[in-house]
Amino acid sequence: MQTIRWGIAGPGRIAANVAADLTRSEGAELAAVGSRSTERAADFARRCGTDATRAHGSYRELLDDDGVDVVYIATPHPQHADLAVAALEAGKAVLVEKTFTATLAGAWRVVDTARRHGVFAMEAMWTRFQPAIVRAREVYEAGEIGEVRSVQADLGTVREVDPTDRLFAPELGGGALLDLTVYPVSFAQMVLGGTPSAVHAVASRESTGVDAENALLLSWDDGRFATAQTSFHSPSPGQARIFGTTGWIDVLPRFHHPTTIVVHRSPDDPGETIELPPRGAGYSHEIDEVNACLRAGRTESTVMPLDDTLAVQGVLAEAADRLGLSFSEVAVAL
Repeated sequence: MQTIRWGIAGPGRIAANVAADLTRSEGAELAAVGSRSTERAADFARRCGTDATRAHGSYRELLDDDGVDVVYIATPHPQHADLAVAALEAGKAVLVEKTFTATLAGAWRVVDTARRHGVFAMEAMWTRFQPAIVRAREVYEAGEIGEVRSVQADLGTVREVDPTDRLFAPELGGGALLDLTVYPVSFAQMVLGGTPSAVHAVASRESTGVDAENALLLSWDDGRFATAQTSFHSPSPGQARIFGTTGWIDVLPRFHHPTTIVVHRSPDDPGETIELPPRGAGYSHEIDEVNACLRAGRTESTVMPLDDTLAVQGVLAEAADRLGLSFSEVAVAL
């Protein structure tokens, strides 16, 4: 089996979880880490890699590393586009942490670059690869709950306001929309497909100017719809529900990395409980997908295709416009 050699750009908390799950994916290794700080890269390599994991004190060094096949990009949202484009132009495949980019234009720039160069790119939306979600898709695609008509999803948590935290910094893509709402929007897009014909949004603002909580109503031309509710101020179960014409599927909390679904095939059905926990922390499944695509010579995933990412980015962009939020990409010093 061909070993896929991974590099990580942006050695933060999520990157550490991904690095740990790399060890649970057969034929994958953490070859290198890149950061703007040599010390930070070296510390991450010591904690999360092996003796052979190289530490680079710049992103350019990471992208020029001939021993790296794919780069996982885990920097703040506004830096994703620049880094992904640079990696793709260097011939490196990319797995870009959600939200894919800060803007729709940035997403198109990455997608166009990937397709022009014929290099693999995928959004790291781990939800789509969780075993319980894979099973849910099999259930509704087989028609076991009839024709799917709508989706509900919520995701709320309580965060203390800290102007120095990325989550509350407008210039770093902070706010609920890009950090939380992307999950229910991507979930709804996965189930209902395509791009909604209308996006309605309401939100409240935080003192730093980012959105603190929001609610979206997405509608499709054929009458299907989805609702999404997210918050930094109110905890919520984090449950999703898929409604069909004969039954429904409950994705039990938290829906973006669940272990359990309950399938109700009719109104009188008490429900079939299906438990399918993820492997490790849950990131290894998306890693498996990237590895499989690269070994097969594919430039896109069929589970998380780039067109789906563009559809989700379009929804987030329209919601931002309606809410008066402004996001921008940031030029990254390589």
